[in-house]
Amino acid sequence: MQLADLIRGLGAIAIDGPMNRDIGGISYDSRRAGPGDLFVAVRGQQFDGHSFIEQAVEKGAVAVVAERVGLSHRATMIVVPDSRQALARLASAFYGEPSMELTMIGVTGTNGKTTTSFLLKHLLEKANRPSGLIGTVQYEIGRRILPAQRTTPESLDLQALLRHCVEAGCRNVVIEVSSHALSQNRANGIAFDVGVFTNLTRDHLDFHEGMKNYFEAKARLFEHLRASAKRSRTAVVNVDDPYGQQLVARFGRDIPMITYGLGVRADFRASNFKVELSGTSYQLDAREKSYLVRLPLIGRFNIYNSLAALAAAFAVGVDIRTSVTAVARVPQIPGRLEAVLAKRQFQVFVDYAHTDDALVNVLRTCRDLNPNRLIVVFGCGGNRDKSKRPLMGSAADQLADFTIITSDNPRKEDSEAIIRDIEGGFKRKSYEKIVDRKKAIGRAIELAKPRDIVLIAGKGHEKTQEFSDYTIPFDDVEVALRALEEHPLELSKNGS
Repeated sequence: MQLADLIRGLGAIAIDGPMNRDIGGISYDSRRAGPGDLFVAVRGQQFDGHSFIEQAVEKGAVAVVAERVGLSHRATMIVVPDSRQALARLASAFYGEPSMELTMIGVTGTNGKTTTSFLLKHLLEKANRPSGLIGTVQYEIGRRILPAQRTTPESLDLQALLRHCVEAGCRNVVIEVSSHALSQNRANGIAFDVGVFTNLTRDHLDFHEGMKNYFEAKARLFEHLRASAKRSRTAVVNVDDPYGQQLVARFGRDIPMITYGLGVRADFRASNFKVELSGTSYQLDAREKSYLVRLPLIGRFNIYNSLAALAAAFAVGVDIRTSVTAVARVPQIPGRLEAVLAKRQFQVFVDYAHTDDALVNVLRTCRDLNPNRLIVVFGCGGNRDKSKRPLMGSAADQLADFTIITSDNPRKEDSEAIIRDIEGGFKRKSYEKIVDRKKAIGRAIELAKPRDIVLIAGKGHEKTQEFSDYTIPFDDVEVALRALEEHPLELSKNGS
């Protein structure tokens, strides 16, 4: 692709060098730059791509997009106000604007993005609409499943995935859109058809520096939706959430809205719900009709997730009854109140809950199942928002019978210091501290008796544990299964 064609409409403020260069690829990591590439120097949280321009040119980059002049005299320099915005535009153009060939559904919010996205993809597939999925757990492109590097990839990688989805025969793509991605313009260049808002609670405040900024980041999805080149656009919003109400007030005049919730104002409304170990059921009222929804997922929060998915499927033309039938057969979502299957007289669940609100929701769900005792194991990630640590401790103190505070992904922080922060939220002494997560999980299972529930929270689907300068394999489900196998005598005695 010719450089002159690629940068058309980019809004360059200065160009130095020939424009008749043939561009064979785009890179933003100098280590991956190759002959004939256009290198885009972006600023990251740890590194500034402007410092690596010469390395990219050494590897063969023939043109550079940057925010400052005079950084290379061996390649064509294109200076732009914001190189991240430029990267998103360039990526979309280079890959032929794949979002225009797909029905694009973006899901944002603090909690529920992954479950809603999995549910929605399932509904679309059951309606004979081949769909891709890009999110926290994995990327699904046709029959290919790739491990997710981050919830929402960098714009260049994202556009490449969308092109692969088109080539794989997908008609739709469901994408989790994180607040970090929206703040960093990774979703720029995507023409969305539907935007879904699940909720907003405290999280990522180390990055956003306050709830106002956090909300504004989420709202950017709906700004993208309002500006989308698609003819038909719809916002699907949880109207029970006060931030959802703000989105309706801000965008309701410009974008058709479908609201959902438990209140009478919702377009897709759930009532008469029942939560059991086998799943959840409720009455759905939508479009002047009522349906009995049977969902093989547990918890009130999954009612919200399923409502979001049902409403979003309807927004892209899937019949409600078809979706209601399909949702009854949805598979288990990895790490989302995932049952650890073992023949015991107590139940073990693994869940991704890593905020105070998410932990409250999953603990309340476990309480709804009427256990004899509720034992929870959790920690908090290092180098992340510290303010939620005592709040998560308080949630466990109030809603669990016994807590084992342990490590999560300590990263570059001291695990014991993180645990002390969590401990500050406890008023009762119904807890113990075990830094080693494997031992903590084993201890919880050792304590479990008939009709108890053990909840292992915080890491969910994750397969590793991150420390300061190394990462180890770690899967909560596998560790729990091994712990169950290692205590057969104690468990048999407990279950007698």
